[in-house]
Amino acid sequence: MVLDLPRGFFYVEGVKTLPRAALLLPGGLALLAGLDAALLLLGLPAPVTTERLPQLHGGLLVLGFLGTVIALERAVALRATWAFTAPAALGLGALVTLTSAPLAVGRGMLVAGTVGLVAVYAALWRRQGSEALGLQVLGAVLAVGGASLWAADVPVPTVLAWFAGFVVLTIAGERLELARIAIPEGAERLLGVLGRLLLLAVPASTLWPTAGHVALGLVLLALVGTLLVHDVARRTVRAAGLPRYSAWCLLAGYAWLAVAGAVWAAQGRVDGGTAYDAVVHAVFLGFTISMIMAHAPVILPAVLGRPLPYHPHLYVPVALLHASLVLRLGVGDLHGQPWAVRAGGVLGIVALLVFLGMVVTGLVRGDRGRASSSARRTALAHAATELEEVAAR
Repeated sequence: MVLDLPRGFFYVEGVKTLPRAALLLPGGLALLAGLDAALLLLGLPAPVTTERLPQLHGGLLVLGFLGTVIALERAVALRATWAFTAPAALGLGALVTLTSAPLAVGRGMLVAGTVGLVAVYAALWRRQGSEALGLQVLGAVLAVGGASLWAADVPVPTVLAWFAGFVVLTIAGERLELARIAIPEGAERLLGVLGRLLLLAVPASTLWPTAGHVALGLVLLALVGTLLVHDVARRTVRAAGLPRYSAWCLLAGYAWLAVAGAVWAAQGRVDGGTAYDAVVHAVFLGFTISMIMAHAPVILPAVLGRPLPYHPHLYVPVALLHASLVLRLGVGDLHGQPWAVRAGGVLGIVALLVFLGMVVTGLVRGDRGRASSSARRTALAHAATELEEVAAR
């Protein structure tokens, strides 16, 4: 039985949970270290204080956390043992950067992990290429570029566009994969063109900062608009249960990505200050984390082989996340209120920790009385069918 889910969501019969969880653990630790660094950057007390930690904030979250999760999902999709070296290199590389070892060692491992991710995508492409997978391949190429620039000590504001392109194209490709049951062929081709334009706009933002960032912002706005028009979330938001929860997360994420695109389109490159803070957190919290919250109830069972039952209490961290962004960006950045930036930052960290706690609790409790592999497989199939039925209306 083949589930009508995105390629990265294939469920593997007889999956060994512990080895996969072991690969995911370094990514989780990178997330916690990144949140600790966020507190330090906000000028607030943090559980761990080191001179190195604040400068690792972006790399830990994008490459160490997101990179590990994405690479592990793709390795599961490919179902080849060698593919798991990519998430292993990304996760371990992030942890090495936190030690007393030279930064070049950990960063070099992160570069190797992104190269491994490209290799995984290449193998998936040989199996069955598509416009959706092509977007994800382009995102992985940007990940290699961003990791390489970061390893070479290029300033983070310059690397930002590369990291943003990586996560945006990866997520856009996954959404296109799901929307293929409803999206017109012309719109699919348009998304492919916009993905290629984004691939060009990112290095242009490094070579010609002002014009390149304006172009990057305009492409992002076009990409968001196209995805929003054709994403099944516009229909599933009127459903119930998991489809509705996911839809709200997706639509909110698109809104924050549009904010980042608008700032870049209007101002060009932003190196610091409130505009920079707004772009960073609109992309990586408002868009990326919201998308993770939307997909976690399907991705994690597919990757780890453990059920993660949906419950309405998952709306709590979602509400906290977007409230934190409204406070930080809408009050703090827009009106120059430092207290709101700090309060919003802390609230965002709380949202992530609450969500992480709910996910871990759900996985543990779901495993106590979990059904057989076939039953869990049926649950995933039911979720996919429900999405299709709503989209077809």
